Amino acid sequence: MNDKKTAAVILTVSLFLCLAGCAAGENKKSTDAREEVAVPMILTVDPSAGTKNEEEVVKAFNQAYEGAYHIDVEWIMETEEEYRKNLKRMNVTGGLPAVITDLRMLPSYYQMMVQEKRIEDLSPYIYEDREWLESIEPAVLEACSESDGSIYLAPLSTAAFSCSGVFWNEELFRQAGIQEFPKTWEDFWNCCEKLKAHGIAPLALHTKGTAWAPMLFATAELSAFPEGAEFMKQLFPESYDNFCGLQLAATLKLLFTYTTEDAMHVDFDVAFDNFVSGRAAMISNGYWMIDQIPDELEGNVRFSVFPGNRLISSPETFGWAVVSDYEEEVKKGAIKFLKFRTLFNQKEKAAFWAEEAVGKNQMMKDYIEAYDGKPQIVPNYQVKWNSVLQEETLGECLPRLVNGEMSVEEFIRMLDESIRQYEDEL
Repeated sequence: MNDKKTAAVILTVSLFLCLAGCAAGENKKSTDAREEVAVPMILTVDPSAGTKNEEEVVKAFNQAYEGAYHIDVEWIMETEEEYRKNLKRMNVTGGLPAVITDLRMLPSYYQMMVQEKRIEDLSPYIYEDREWLESIEPAVLEACSESDGSIYLAPLSTAAFSCSGVFWNEELFRQAGIQEFPKTWEDFWNCCEKLKAHGIAPLALHTKGTAWAPMLFATAELSAFPEGAEFMKQLFPESYDNFCGLQLAATLKLLFTYTTEDAMHVDFDVAFDNFVSGRAAMISNGYWMIDQIPDELEGNVRFSVFPGNRLISSPETFGWAVVSDYEEEVKKGAIKFLKFRTLFNQKEKAAFWAEEAVGKNQMMKDYIEAYDGKPQIVPNYQVKWNSVLQEETLGECLPRLVNGEMSVEEFIRMLDESIRQYEDEL
């Protein structure tokens, strides 16, 4: 067993033993009174890496609450975008599971679920449970709270695992004579030029879905301008026909001059494959990708903040909700699972951040250094912009912009048209 797998086993066992002790007394009491309650949930299998997302916390909870509650997971081989689209379908057909993820990645759908009381307000449970409340970082709790204090998204403990930056191949950089990741955007574009001059595709990009990887680069670069930083904080901007929209479009077009030939009309899994296969030197993604990097590449892959010391993060996107349709015992089990997840996450961060953590690889050290380096946090566009723009307009118009079939001005008009379409659908 290699160091990475050994570390994962030790961490999982340690977290389980800590949390299982807290639940043991309640388990005994519960199993004496009734049968185990199943809490249905749907989770995805990552198409890129073949790993079951969130499997460790589910296993730990099911062991800790054996005989009382069981998270009954249906594992589906879907991208995150496909899962989110299916959430809408399941809401109409009545097939939503008791616990749903990714809800805040769909801003308008989330608001509809709140207004129609389709999900539970968790604030009474969190505020009346001192252990749960004190395990949540204040900034995370604030991000998951509504203006009236209600909480529909049970948060993780920390924002430490919700940040996105840049993964880069140190060997490919070395081949181009580049010794470190660029600190400024000017240096970043120069870095891309050097890589390209040495026959190396600088960036792993894609256009389908919400154009996740290129949009991370483009919005991080936009935030370097004062007006861009303010623009990224806006919820549902009223127009993109301004400096920020023009800058965003220009950056997107420039990014695709530094990518692979197969970046058009494909999703993130193709970009990921191009990166891990060594066909591209950089890819933008979050902490969660560390575990998806093949073992043989660990020595070559590094993690850095975006130029200008920026990370992209919206902790609320990691909040999970409880669907109101279910009977009380199922909802009770779901809420216990969400508290368990918060505590699990708190211990997870402590274990990873500890100096004595076993098998800590270079990417993890890089990530800790980036998070502890007081970066400027840029909000994730996916929780700020309308769903029509994200799910339809970008996938349709971005390839045309990149290929010269659509001007920057026409691209901006389509972004604004998405606002009108979105408003008509409300």
